[in-house]
Amino acid sequence: MKRKLLIDFGIFVVVIFGAWLAAAPMEKFKAGDIAPASSLINIHGTKVSIPDPKSKWVHLQFRRFAGCPICNLHLQSFMQRYKEIEVAGIHEIVIFHSPNSSLFPYQGKFPFDVVGDPEKIHYLGYGAGSSIFSILDVRSWPAIYKGNIAKDKPTGDPEGGSLGLPADFLINPEGKIVASRYGRHSYDQWSVDERLALSK
Repeated sequence: MKRKLLIDFGIFVVVIFGAWLAAAPMEKFKAGDIAPASSLINIHGTKVSIPDPKSKWVHLQFRRFAGCPICNLHLQSFMQRYKEIEVAGIHEIVIFHSPNSSLFPYQGKFPFDVVGDPEKIHYLGYGAGSSIFSILDVRSWPAIYKGNIAKDKPTGDPEGGSLGLPADFLINPEGKIVASRYGRHSYDQWSVDERLALSK
């Protein structure tokens, strides 16, 4: 009986691991590629351009939905160190797949550009996808827990789905992608320190 249980468990682990490998995000863009030229409007109605000739770098982040506590946990670290980011000449642009009406009450206070993309046009353009392992990957669980117990956090339904994967792109003034990262789970993205190191 024990032997059968061990075999069944082993098969289960192999299947899950195989599914995890199969669900790895396809990297549409990598270092050296040219980013799609885009003219966006942030949630305050201001025009945002990619590439941005006025900045040394554009850091384009694809997050999830407006009420996502995991995204909030990550972006709070960028808010706390925003002066360092600004001094490094980095223009932060964060895209959510929620409408502006959902983003404005909470993300409206962020010091960087927040853009709503409920139709996921830019997600598709950059290959930012979704996966069940976004939340099933155990590496995301500490962030899910911390994000949900935070006192200052956004609220709202998971517009556009709760299985989104983060993606990060570092773009120079000529539109060249100098670094990219497609997340394997919901908290797999560049930290502030990684982001600053890439721009040196």
